[in-house]
Amino acid sequence: MTKKIKVLITDDHRVVREGLSAILETKEEIEIVGEAKDGGEAVEKARQLLPDVIVMDVSMPGMTGVEATRIIKREMPHIGIIALTMYEDQQYIFDLVRAGATGYLLKDSDSTEILAAIRAISRGESLIHPSVASKILAEFSLLSEGKGKRKSLLEHDLTEREITVLRLVADGKTNKEIANVLDLSEKTVKNHVRNIFHKLHVYDRTQAAILAIRKGIIELEPHP
Repeated sequence: MTKKIKVLITDDHRVVREGLSAILETKEEIEIVGEAKDGGEAVEKARQLLPDVIVMDVSMPGMTGVEATRIIKREMPHIGIIALTMYEDQQYIFDLVRAGATGYLLKDSDSTEILAAIRAISRGESLIHPSVASKILAEFSLLSEGKGKRKSLLEHDLTEREITVLRLVADGKTNKEIANVLDLSEKTVKNHVRNIFHKLHVYDRTQAAILAIRKGIIELEPHP
């Protein structure tokens, strides 16, 4: 029997929690282990229930999703966290990156997108809404300019192949897509990604991409 993905849903609106639970519970591979109405409750339930993935509203009264994410990732780094954001929540995005959120979706995402994010994150990947990803990567690319990024190029021991894989990860490609581009097996790509995480001391693809841009290990080609 396939192990189910344990999911904790956090949102300050009960109708949102119940709606997401009702939709996700129809999927055989998903097990909703609990709901939380704010960040503080999310932290406590994460400690008690040890979910695989937390769907986390960003803007909540009391402890925000950013604060809760920071605590959860510090104590339980292998729990994947999907941040639900709105366009007006852009000020939170960079704090969420630093806090360790793994996926970023807009609150108007449909259930298919949320399910895809849960599945990806449970596999150790990430899923970021394109409009959010472009803001994250563009901002960190700008931050890295003019800060002597070339001088830090030697501060890693990544192989050339790993750097190539990392560049594709930063471009938002999945392991399967990277395997097709590089004519490798998906298992080989997964091993490369795991080695990259280990060498860069990060836990997920988003953190790896941002760190690589900041250190000048990779540069992204601008999208049209």
